[in-house]
Amino acid sequence: MRAALLTVSTSRAHGDQQDESGAALADFVAGLGLEVAAQEIVADDQWRIIARLRHFCDGLGADLVLTSGGTGLSPDDVTPEATRAVIEREAPGIAEAMRAASRPHTEHWMLSRGVAGTRGRSLIVNFPGSPKSIAECGEALAPAIPHALALLAGARPAHHRG
Repeated sequence: MRAALLTVSTSRAHGDQQDESGAALADFVAGLGLEVAAQEIVADDQWRIIARLRHFCDGLGADLVLTSGGTGLSPDDVTPEATRAVIEREAPGIAEAMRAASRPHTEHWMLSRGVAGTRGRSLIVNFPGSPKSIAECGEALAPAIPHALALLAGARPAHHRG
């Protein structure tokens, strides 16, 4: 299975800073055993984000599309709006799990507006922009992501009963 990674940051898109969050997403994807098919940086511009998400899902056929950044309350944080414009079905439990995973680490956990959902057979997940937060949220999501991707690919994996 293949993943596409999109860092949303105007300063990083202009080359002003190194993309540490993209590297953190790549580490997360490697831990899942997925291939990184594309990794890009885009400025905080809703229409550019929409275009890249559509390309990754429809053109590239990525199974998993992960974004980092643009999920806060700043006026230029538009990643959730761009994602909602692209997804066909929201997966609110994924975003809820990321916020819950952040709660022990920061008092600002509830300010994250990241969303997750599907477009065709692709799963799109908005991660925070902090590499530390990506690792914390990724740890919470790692058990469920392979199952979600299998379901989207048409497999009927067994459901665990607890």
